[in-house]
Amino acid sequence: MIARDIDAAKSGKGLRAPGAAPAAAPIPMAATPSDAQIRALYKDGSYDFVPHDSMRKIIAQRLTLSKQTIPHFYLTLDCDIGKLLAARADINEAAPRTKDGSPAYKISVNDFVIKALALALQRVPDANVTWTEAGMLHHKHSDVGVAVAIPGGLITPVVRQAEAKSLSTISNEMKDYAARARTRHLKPQEYQGGSCAISNLGMFGIKDFAAVINPPHATILAVGVGEERAVARNGALAVATIMTVTLSTDHRAVDGALGAEMLGAFKKLIENPVMMVV
Repeated sequence: MIARDIDAAKSGKGLRAPGAAPAAAPIPMAATPSDAQIRALYKDGSYDFVPHDSMRKIIAQRLTLSKQTIPHFYLTLDCDIGKLLAARADINEAAPRTKDGSPAYKISVNDFVIKALALALQRVPDANVTWTEAGMLHHKHSDVGVAVAIPGGLITPVVRQAEAKSLSTISNEMKDYAARARTRHLKPQEYQGGSCAISNLGMFGIKDFAAVINPPHATILAVGVGEERAVARNGALAVATIMTVTLSTDHRAVDGALGAEMLGAFKKLIENPVMMVV
């Protein structure tokens, strides 16, 4: 700055801040194509049109709402289920027989998953929550929803107070729910609410995936197939049955560290099933 600049500033003719750049015009959001626009992309007669039933419409609405309004966060762990498979075989072999000679129960891997998740939520109670705008609901019990595929969609019956139920009780309850779900005979109170959920696609050979949170749940556990893999044990390679699980969390309610703690508690239980009965 020199003397004439100072004189110019005193007279009001000095340096002026450059004018603000004009705001950029907002980029218009692409409109969702209409049904007519989509069908126009395909030749008449090249497809069959099947109208959506009410269930498919509700599922679409809820999933869209979930992904648009819930900030999803994902955590993945591998679990060694060798001990679980051995315990399952022993439990099923020892099952009492009914009058017609059939076993009173037949425990599945999914039954263990339900029980382990329910106990994990009790051990990490801050993750057993539901988000509301006014405050957090801290649930006293682990009410675990389990996704069941049915013709035309899926439904999530809830195992209430799963932390207090035996594996055989959970197993028989889920068999009843699944049978009535497929005939659409579940009552609303049997599939509404809950504090978390499980989606198991392992039975279809899926290795791992991330599930969409089903409000009002704050978490959902996606369960993949158990498969044999080489693992390191005591400095040597061994073969183990590994099941990959991915926890989707509502990041408003269950952040990364809390979700990791909850998933770690689940891993300890699922890898050491004897801990589920003590």
